[in-house]
Amino acid sequence: MDTMRERFISVTTHALDEDPRLALVLAEITMDGFRPAQDRHPDRVVNVGIREQLLVGVGGGLALTGLRPVLHTFASFLVERPFEQLKLDFGHQGTGGVLVSANASYDWPAGGYTHMAPGDVALLDTLDGWTVHVPGHPDEAEALLRHAYAAGDDKVYVRLSAQSNAEAVPGTGLGLRTVREGRAGVVVAVGPLLDNVLAATEGLDVTVLYAPTVRPFDAAALRAAAGRAAPDVVLVEPYLAGTSTAAANDALEQLPHRVLGLGVGRAELRRYGTLEEHTAAHGLDPASLRARIAAFTRT
Repeated sequence: MDTMRERFISVTTHALDEDPRLALVLAEITMDGFRPAQDRHPDRVVNVGIREQLLVGVGGGLALTGLRPVLHTFASFLVERPFEQLKLDFGHQGTGGVLVSANASYDWPAGGYTHMAPGDVALLDTLDGWTVHVPGHPDEAEALLRHAYAAGDDKVYVRLSAQSNAEAVPGTGLGLRTVREGRAGVVVAVGPLLDNVLAATEGLDVTVLYAPTVRPFDAAALRAAAGRAAPDVVLVEPYLAGTSTAAANDALEQLPHRVLGLGVGRAELRRYGTLEEHTAAHGLDPASLRARIAAFTRT
């Protein structure tokens, strides 16, 4: 199976051939994969070098000309480093575009803390109007990328990861999808953590909802699921723990409830290790998740 990043290259290359409105802006990262596309479309595939603020500025400028810019690099360099440019060149100027990241929260531990971005979604939450997709499988990434490219002029963030579920969830749309039903609580699994959540909740009497899109937050689906089960909600997110707890609380404001946010911790893990070791250290492996979910939902 190809990776989400490899699927991004193939989908975007094809889209550039089909849609003259689409433009791609890179900052060296993944440039080798797009050389054929650059040869065919030198005016719409731009590599600015290792200049991430310029990456976003150029994307915002292209949007002002009527193009649909796609901006790509590692998440830490796409959202965190040029955050002021995102706030001004897209938000303040009222332009739209598609951010496509790689490496997620800690996908390349050998790169160190500079290449980790567990706070990216929380940071975008401080801005208005961003749609955020967190696919859990390359097939879902392809569908969400195509949806983002075909959109009008809205602002979209597609968060790609080296982590992947074994299979795509069929018929995945933009809202929460019920994967398993139970009565003792609701567990929301985001993107590539679905497999770990399903393993963790095997035999537990809980509803499992799957979220490949987290913004806008599907409040109606969460309310419906909580109304059918005990209103104890656990959010399992592959980025900063608690990122969506406010959204869940707002969704359930008319219903007495409890919310537990699980995700990446704030403490920096200073050993490189492996992706799997970081997942376990943050308590996102099946055994750790099962202990926290079972204790919270009393199952």
